[in-house]
Amino acid sequence: MLLEGKNAIIYGGAGAVGSAVATAFAREGATVHLAGRTRKTLDEVADRLRADGGRAETAVLDALDENAVDAHADAVAATAGSIDVSLNVIGYEDVHGTPLAEMSLEDFDRPIRNATRSTFLTTRAAARHMIRQRSGVILTFGGDGGREPIRDYYIGGFQVALGSLDILRRQLAAELGEYGIRVLTLHTGGITETLPEDFEGRDTIVDMIVSKTMLKRAATFAEVGNVAAFAASDLASSMTSASLNITCGGVSD
Repeated sequence: MLLEGKNAIIYGGAGAVGSAVATAFAREGATVHLAGRTRKTLDEVADRLRADGGRAETAVLDALDENAVDAHADAVAATAGSIDVSLNVIGYEDVHGTPLAEMSLEDFDRPIRNATRSTFLTTRAAARHMIRQRSGVILTFGGDGGREPIRDYYIGGFQVALGSLDILRRQLAAELGEYGIRVLTLHTGGITETLPEDFEGRDTIVDMIVSKTMLKRAATFAEVGNVAAFAASDLASSMTSASLNITCGGVSD
């Protein structure tokens, strides 16, 4: 198994992306530490992983809370013996459908603040332990997706938030590489499975995502989990600072 003996923390672990990655990690032998704000949904994911033979722990915390993030990371490192992988996939509370020229400052700023603050806090908490271990993998989600503007749909500060994460990933990789810590981004270009069938404007968004791809489909949650497991494993030990292209050819470089 690719991640046997590894400990992985997933913030937003009960969400669609978080649970997909947790499933892949647990399948590959990692102990998955699911963190989030809702006990019920965290326990549901953990119970499913355990039923499938995986190992999972849960913790209720807000990834925007500095003290809570630090305390949880310290506890995982102390009880489990290491933090080998960290992934932050919390929701950013972004507002879509409003042009920037008509958007409030609060709605524009919120996803940027939430994305950068939570990623910084969770990464810093893990990195402090990874530095002592001289090993570890930090994964970010969607950061490379901020390179190009989206012209056909108003997504507020979300694209700006992704651009910020792209720069943060590169800077973290540069500073942490000497300690054997790798930092990688999972870039999907959009996952259409996230959109409910009755969501207004679904067809427009799906077409926007799929029409740009070479495979004429979007990445699935399972595919994201598979790539994340590979990226976190020793098979990818020479890879850092990179954005892993899971866009089905939506981005060609």
